[in-house]
Amino acid sequence: DVMIRMGEKEYSPPEISAMILRTLAERAERFYGRPLKQAVITVPAFFKEHQRRATHEAGSLAGLEVVRIINEPTAAALVYEPHSSRNERLLVYDLGGGTFDVSLVQIESGVIEVLASHGDTQLGGDDFDQLLLDLVANTFAEEHGIDLREIPTANSRLLQAVEAAKIRLSTEAYTTIAEEFIAERNGQPLNLHREIDRTDYEPLIEPLLRKTLLCVDAALADASMNAGQIDRVVLVGGSTRTPLVQQLLMEQLHHELHREIDPDLCVSLGAAVQGALV
Repeated sequence: DVMIRMGEKEYSPPEISAMILRTLAERAERFYGRPLKQAVITVPAFFKEHQRRATHEAGSLAGLEVVRIINEPTAAALVYEPHSSRNERLLVYDLGGGTFDVSLVQIESGVIEVLASHGDTQLGGDDFDQLLLDLVANTFAEEHGIDLREIPTANSRLLQAVEAAKIRLSTEAYTTIAEEFIAERNGQPLNLHREIDRTDYEPLIEPLLRKTLLCVDAALADASMNAGQIDRVVLVGGSTRTPLVQQLLMEQLHHELHREIDPDLCVSLGAAVQGALV
């Protein structure tokens, strides 16, 4: 029943999702040089039935035949073990830009079953960006008496800068955020220059990561399992590149973490595998 106003029109969530799906389909059509009529769409494991129906409706509105809607952890398991005849239990830890979920997946005789899932639809890399933005904006306000968050263009530039800095901190111990003429005072331009290292960043996000570990414990409890009964831990979602994520998970589960497949592409590749099997 929710409607979102864009310009002079109102749209339902399935209509907006359909716009995104149609754009993706058009890009695929340009790449392959032929029409795209069918789609496999992945959704979080804890999506309710009405959310799945809305997703199916979005595909139809985009002009696509939705041949299958599958759980994201199922897709991740497929891409790691597309034709597995082994019996395995995987813990799929999926931390993306806007959502988090963890699922316990069982593979038995080639059949993939989600045993338990927990998550938070309001926790992801976007929250990390905001925490880093607040840190930088507060420091700038202390130095210059101007809150960059109250200036739309400055806030937008800063958000892009901190997101890029966050990504660099996944592979580097420190980085620099530098934005020229980001604001002005008394007609004079003000520049932003702030060095950020992991010791600044990690304490900001650790409380959020601790929340994800509680979800891991809850999923294990729901499946009546302990960490020792897991065969593999698979990382999905770009935010799992954060070193602290990996450190905390290894401390919690005492397992090697599998991230051989690009965590940004893992779920979509699994959907492609499912499409090939349909």
